[in-house]
Amino acid sequence: MKTYSATDRSSSVSFVRIHEKDGAPVQYRKICELDGEEVPNEEVGKGYQPPGDEVVVPITDDELSRLPMPTAKTLSILSFVDPGEIDPLQMDKAYYLGPNGAAAVKPYTVLREALEHHRKVAVGKVAMRGRESLAMLRAHDGAIVMHQLLWPDQIRPVSGVVPEAVEIRENEMALAETLMDTLGELDPADLHDDYREAVEELVAAKLEGEQPVAPVAPSGARVIDLTAALEKSLRAARSGRPAEDVEPASVTPLRGRRTAKKTTAKKTTATKTTATKATAGKSTAKKATAGKSSAKKGTAKKAGAGKATAKKSG
Repeated sequence: MKTYSATDRSSSVSFVRIHEKDGAPVQYRKICELDGEEVPNEEVGKGYQPPGDEVVVPITDDELSRLPMPTAKTLSILSFVDPGEIDPLQMDKAYYLGPNGAAAVKPYTVLREALEHHRKVAVGKVAMRGRESLAMLRAHDGAIVMHQLLWPDQIRPVSGVVPEAVEIRENEMALAETLMDTLGELDPADLHDDYREAVEELVAAKLEGEQPVAPVAPSGARVIDLTAALEKSLRAARSGRPAEDVEPASVTPLRGRRTAKKTTAKKTTATKTTATKATAGKSTAKKATAGKSSAKKGTAKKAGAGKATAKKSG
């Protein structure tokens, strides 16, 4: 196999140290801590300091060359596993692997096709830069990619990181799941380094003799309601705008919400009472009207009876 770096870290922002007085670069010098003298490269060797010990043990390249390292010239595959069995915490630098010569083309192709067909990854050992490390092989875009893996004992435990039990409301979980569904798939073409672009604009402005415009710093962190934050993110995802450009969600304390409900309930009760009184008044008015109508009818009947008597007397 031949290895080719699969990542390019040169595009990331990096700075050089300069002398602020005259702008000249500051060199890194190797200084001996014992005599304070600069040490030339030909006199720089290797030493190993055991963990928790102040003693440094000198080790020569000849001594290291005699140590057993079966993977010095080979990549030893130990097992084929499902990709989900590899903890992402173990992932390190990635390399493209290519066949080393015509004789390696057929084995290379067979391994790539087998990994792709069975949807497996290969886990093995490889020595690079004088050190042995774990490696994972996977098929990708017609090639084989090798990821260097950290050893299991290099992964730190999560003790002291995990928070205590927290109560989660149903609406908070529902909002989070809705936000996940709304965001959808990720397009790698939309990913870019905002900080690097800002640094490049700053440098370009300085080179042209312009005064760079200082961006407005965001306000300090605030403790907000989780539901309000999720609602804001959800509106941003649906509108396609950054969350910073979306009108912030109003945050109402839970105590205020309960008070508002009680006040509303009182108003509702008062309204119902007024409505009842009004209804009672209407009913009384109807009864009074009915009484007047009965009185009128009675008077009319009596008047009619009087007319009839008069006729008979005539």
